[in-house]
Amino acid sequence: MGWSSWSLQATNYPGVNPDGPASWLNEKNVVAQADVLAAKFKKHGYNHVNVDAGWLGSFDEYGRPVADAKKFPHGMKWLGDYVHGKGLKYGSYLAVGLDLKAYNDGKTPIHNAPGCTTKDIVYPDLRKTNGWDMAYKMNFDNPCSQKYIDSIAQVIAGYGVDFLKLDGVGPGSFKGGERYDNTTDVKAWNTVLKNTGRPIEFLISWVLSHRQADVWKANTNGWRVDTDVECYCPTLVTWNNSVKQRWNDVVQWIDDAGPGRWNNLDSLNVGNGEMDGITEAERRSYMTLWAISNSPLYLGDDLTKIDDFGYRLLTNDEVIGINQAGIPARPVDQFSDQQVWYARNADGSFTVALFNLGAKPATVTADFAQLGINGTAKVRDVWDRKDIGRARGSFSADLPVHGTKLLKITPRSAVSPAVVQGTGATPTSVSLKWQGRSGVRYDVYAGNKKVATTTSTSATVTGLIPATSYEFTVVQNGNRSKPVSFVTPKESVTYEAEKGSPGGGATVYGCACSNGNKVGFIGGSGVLTMPTVTVPREGTYLVELNYVDASSSRTGIVTVNGTSFKLPVAGSNDDNWNAPQKDTVPIYLLAGNNTIRFGNPDDSVFDVDSIRI
Repeated sequence: MGWSSWSLQATNYPGVNPDGPASWLNEKNVVAQADVLAAKFKKHGYNHVNVDAGWLGSFDEYGRPVADAKKFPHGMKWLGDYVHGKGLKYGSYLAVGLDLKAYNDGKTPIHNAPGCTTKDIVYPDLRKTNGWDMAYKMNFDNPCSQKYIDSIAQVIAGYGVDFLKLDGVGPGSFKGGERYDNTTDVKAWNTVLKNTGRPIEFLISWVLSHRQADVWKANTNGWRVDTDVECYCPTLVTWNNSVKQRWNDVVQWIDDAGPGRWNNLDSLNVGNGEMDGITEAERRSYMTLWAISNSPLYLGDDLTKIDDFGYRLLTNDEVIGINQAGIPARPVDQFSDQQVWYARNADGSFTVALFNLGAKPATVTADFAQLGINGTAKVRDVWDRKDIGRARGSFSADLPVHGTKLLKITPRSAVSPAVVQGTGATPTSVSLKWQGRSGVRYDVYAGNKKVATTTSTSATVTGLIPATSYEFTVVQNGNRSKPVSFVTPKESVTYEAEKGSPGGGATVYGCACSNGNKVGFIGGSGVLTMPTVTVPREGTYLVELNYVDASSSRTGIVTVNGTSFKLPVAGSNDDNWNAPQKDTVPIYLLAGNNTIRFGNPDDSVFDVDSIRI
């Protein structure tokens, strides 16, 4: 928790950057933010002052960073001492790779590494890397590279840095392939930071690829799951660019969060009113998502100009407590703009957030049975800090456009397994998962027949009859989940996208997909109607979608026999449009022929490889 400088550097709001882009950043302005953070926010847990890109002015004779003396006349160590003197922590910023200016034709010697120069730490072809192609890719097969990273780590540790953001890291930053594979850089930085003699929190950025999640988890304390939240416009952010995207992009990362490593949603800009660029309802939803996702809360606003509404948002200790509890919430589903997110807390209560992400006011309802809540439950409004009373069966709220209601729901009785979902099916099996504690006994029923027992939160039920509808229930200590129903397919059939009817600009492309092709450029006027899907029995089928999305999460509007629903999918963020991904989608089909169509008039859609029933 704390404050970060980049949002103010990135805005075109009148008067903020008077001398050109990012000119806000200087010693005087950072000191002013530190003063307010210490006086008004530290008591609520905000304790970091993070200086983002722009502090570096040049490099010394060893290729190590030197602060811009015009912006920081007293130097970065002085600033670190000042921040520490306020009882705060001090953060800094670097970009991945060898800065082009530090290379110096390969003649720069590496500090404390006799015989090593910058020529030794790059590849002979001087291939470039990072999200802006502004650095040479380092070759960590040569031990001189590790020595160079160590020399920089010693410099920033000497400044008193407690936090380092390493930016432009790939795969991610909308880049992929060998040139942009910075996993060796991240491992090297993790090693040297641990050897500096001081604890330094390590964050990597931006829009990291989930394909390398295991590397990020093993070597960092957090990762940016998305692009910059800033709009680079006359405000700090806008709802569409790019606050709303976080509701989709964080989902694939939820299970990766945990102690010492957290999903970072970027800066929180909800305190400056007009300069924020969003409504009060949007400001509250913005902070609600950050809080329930356990994202670090780094304020991007001008702390000297926080309005009353913003201060109440940012200092609500109950909301901060949810954020710091470290139990990330997840959506029940994302098939519409009216969403329910939930987390089961250690004390037996539930954090439940209702969101209306649509363009019109709407009622959003939390179904207690789906969440595993039995009987009556006590409901508390967390934002308003007041108890609402008791509820049974469900809780509904009328929400404004882009509005939220954040609740603490405390059941009176034991809870059941929550949100049972299908993850796959064959003619003779159905795979299920649910939310609950691992290590306890769960019995799975098909109708009244027990068909599986497990101590995990997933199971595959086998021995089923093809083309048959089954109702599944998961039971823990006599407490039954809300049932779900699926139909087993008569046979497994794959429907290739390229054999359907692309139109309006949607185009067939080759890829390493099933049958060697996919359909892309779906969205806007581009639509794809799949080949006619035929099933013998009406009901909900678990349809395997094979798709390609190498950017952030894209959303398709799926229309089945005239009825539409939203389908956001996980993006890989690595620019690899040749590698298919999979998702399982419950789709209600009629007996006989069915028409399935992919499109989205307002946005780009993932490429479609095939669907398999």
